[in-house]
Amino acid sequence: MRITRVLSAAALMLGLAAAPAAADSSPSPSASPDGDAPTRAGTSFRTATEIEQGQTATADGSAGDYLYWSFPADAGQRPTVKATVKLPETHAAETWQVDVYDGLRRRQACQYGAQTRTAAADAASVELTCVLRTVRAWSEPWANDPLPGTYYVRLTVTDLATADLGLPVGAEVRADSKDIGGSAAVDGSLTEPLVPGIAVTSRAQGGESESDSGSAVLSAIEPEDGWSSGWWSDRWVWTALGGVLAALAGIGGYALTRGSGRPSRVPPGA
Repeated sequence: MRITRVLSAAALMLGLAAAPAAADSSPSPSASPDGDAPTRAGTSFRTATEIEQGQTATADGSAGDYLYWSFPADAGQRPTVKATVKLPETHAAETWQVDVYDGLRRRQACQYGAQTRTAAADAASVELTCVLRTVRAWSEPWANDPLPGTYYVRLTVTDLATADLGLPVGAEVRADSKDIGGSAAVDGSLTEPLVPGIAVTSRAQGGESESDSGSAVLSAIEPEDGWSSGWWSDRWVWTALGGVLAALAGIGGYALTRGSGRPSRVPPGA
């Protein structure tokens, strides 16, 4: 009976702990497209159009332009950027590419996805995808790991016939993230997220006026729940669960091996 109670308690603890962990590993909910989605793109990092995750931004441009957007990504998220370029009715074969840069404007490699694609002559559109590595809460200064903050999306054509230069094109860009959770968690966190204007704002709060330190404006985009503190992840749940299961295993092992007491064949005085 004691063993049955021990196993039942272990199963209950496992179920309670696994529930939040499973929720953390599921894709984050994405916002539905609405009238607030941007309908233009920037032409440089400084003028990049800000979009929220889950929004489908659109823009009109010309073949040969550089189109820029920016979105926030927090620790534990694995961003996925998808872009669709709508091409004119008549055109030669051309190659399009989507690049993603972090808040330090370092180009981030795609884990997988068709980052570069060639559209055949007279193709109606071309679709691009870039799945980034999981954003880390902290990293060594020399590393190129993705960190919490603003990410920039650049869409451009890399191989284009001279006759097609300047033809009108349409673009759709969407950024989503999957919450990876504790499996990618690391100890430590950034003092501030890597977003435009954060250094200027910090100096202004420290006593230096913003007019003296520069005119950069703090980025207005951030995750729905704000920037994470960097210390909590579901690995704490699994660590606690491991400790509880180890304790229960010790109790169960003792209950199985201690026997029923003093053997009857041993004399009382022995």
